[in-house]
Amino acid sequence: MTAIAYALLETPLWPLMNKFYRSHQSSMKASKEAQLWVARQEQIIAGLCLRPAAHGHWLTGLFVAPASRGQGIAARLVNCAVSACEGPVWLFCDPELQKFYEGLGFSLDVELPYALHERLVRYQRNKAMIAMQLTPTP
Repeated sequence: MTAIAYALLETPLWPLMNKFYRSHQSSMKASKEAQLWVARQEQIIAGLCLRPAAHGHWLTGLFVAPASRGQGIAARLVNCAVSACEGPVWLFCDPELQKFYEGLGFSLDVELPYALHERLVRYQRNKAMIAMQLTPTP
């Protein structure tokens, strides 16, 4: 079996990220303002977006193909992506994912930029969501 490669997706290949999401009936979409990170094993098996926000980044769109789950791929992909970030990294997730993200160093001790706070409030109208933050160590 081919080794899994974790890397930033090159700009000309960005349409592959949306194709990956659609192929798994995910409602997620790649953002053109974001860095798109993928895990590949010949084809994309996981992806996420890191969007610039205030003085940090907002992590969105983390998705692992169902056949590839349970192998630590999401954790390795998140770690690769955020290791290159300066400033805090924020994310919104279902409360059931809190322990997963805490294992990666994220915490509920969050100082959201105003724009992300407003977005979280809108999202919380329709579903349970929590905000988490990873603060890089100097």
